Amino acid sequence: MALLNTWQHGFPLVREPFVHIAQALDLREADVLAACERLQREGAISRIGGVFAPGAGGAALLAAMAVPAERMAAVSATVSAHPGVNHNYEREHAFNLWFVMTGRDAPAVEAALLSLEQATGLPALRLRMQRAYRIDLGFDLRHSTAVRPMRASSGGADPIAPADRPLAEQVEAGLPITAHPFDTWAERTGRSVVDVLYTLQHWLDAGTLKRFGVVVRHHELGFAANAMTVFDVPDEQVDACGEALARQPGVTLAYRRERAGPWPYNLYCMVHGTDRTVVQGVIDRVVAAAGLAGHRRTVLFSTRRFKQTGAHRFRALPLPTQEVSHALDG
Repeated sequence: MALLNTWQHGFPLVREPFVHIAQALDLREADVLAACERLQREGAISRIGGVFAPGAGGAALLAAMAVPAERMAAVSATVSAHPGVNHNYEREHAFNLWFVMTGRDAPAVEAALLSLEQATGLPALRLRMQRAYRIDLGFDLRHSTAVRPMRASSGGADPIAPADRPLAEQVEAGLPITAHPFDTWAERTGRSVVDVLYTLQHWLDAGTLKRFGVVVRHHELGFAANAMTVFDVPDEQVDACGEALARQPGVTLAYRRERAGPWPYNLYCMVHGTDRTVVQGVIDRVVAAAGLAGHRRTVLFSTRRFKQTGAHRFRALPLPTQEVSHALDG
């Protein structure tokens, strides 16, 4: 647990990071390497790498489809098979299939969405993010909800320079679990190890990377329930409400997004927890605390996870694969 919880943030940016972790945990380096390999093989660890700020580069777009129940299996498989899709969930709503399309730029993402619409015969809502109030801060695995302290935002991130994109690709793909993993990144990108480590620290200091460390798969670690709550807030009030939401313990993500067609909602928050009752309790609390009780809202619990992988904002897209779906509690 200490390996998964502590090192989601502040992963050692040194040539032998697993030695540093082993010393902190009073273990041998070989034990830490073996544990990381096992946890990654079992699916508890998605990767060891970075979470980039939205403005750092590439593009991502939240999309939703209203899929007839009898077509859900086929349509979700088609969506999951697209290599640009990194999250794909069924949720309790008429718009019941929610997925994130990622790519190197906005035109590539739009072309990918058009291809899915043509393949499925179903239109997709395009819900572009306008502002992130709270982005990926990791999961505190000691609690029944994903509680992490809010950190001050440094504002929008500067885009990754073209010369740095090869390193960004490595950060997005994940660190090799070896004694000298940053040496591997240096060899792959034609940089010195010192320059790799300096650049990573600079990205963290500048807010280009929101965090660097262990990226866990929450469902495999007991956070089996999650819900997306969406609000219809007047535009002149949404930023204040979003910032208030972001400060609430238990909120894992908070965003402002464009309204789209029949979808009137512009403020989103995610809550993850060990079961549906816990998640609903957090939602009830944060709605009141953030002053949102008087605004129209709806809660969309996840029922199945069809796909959850890393984004491809910098990396070339892999070949399509079929993903295994998982039922979620609630």
